[in-house]
Amino acid sequence: MAGTPPHDITSIGEQIEQILGELDRSAGPGVTGRVEDLVRSLLEFYGAGLARVVELAREREGVLEALAGDEIVGGLLVLHDLHPVPTRERVVAALEKVRPYLGSHAGDVELLDIDADGVAHLRLTGTCDGCPSSRVTVQQAIEQGIRSVAPEITGIDVAGMVPEQPTGPGGRALLPLEAVECPVPGGGP
Repeated sequence: MAGTPPHDITSIGEQIEQILGELDRSAGPGVTGRVEDLVRSLLEFYGAGLARVVELAREREGVLEALAGDEIVGGLLVLHDLHPVPTRERVVAALEKVRPYLGSHAGDVELLDIDADGVAHLRLTGTCDGCPSSRVTVQQAIEQGIRSVAPEITGIDVAGMVPEQPTGPGGRALLPLEAVECPVPGGGP
């Protein structure tokens, strides 16, 4: 319906998992297996329909790009392996969008690789490399940007990230302490 806000895809996925879990506990694995078969068949049915939509959209300039750029439709295209833009290109485009923010902190990010498991390997450069605020920068700017255009990315590994520092009262960072040997009076060297 026009004007209806988009559905929360994450909540829908969680609801499906919850229902399958409830069926498994109440009706047993045999029923759950049949329900999973039904869900799989429905996904194949909708996937075939979506493939036809993509085929028709390719005939009209700009339509497929508009569909792929929509968060929900783009996610469905990824789910059914129909997205017209390869994952790597979408990740690079997402990084381009966060570059101005990183540049304001004299830093940058580089995509090194996307491995066979779907993990994007990145490297922070400039003053972002080794910066204690790198963790927040990556989690908020880079991860959100990548996940919004490439939900198939299973993880993000960032070279140059500094582990989160422990904090004390008031949220202030604790200073690292080193063990220092103190001579014990009368105890030798």
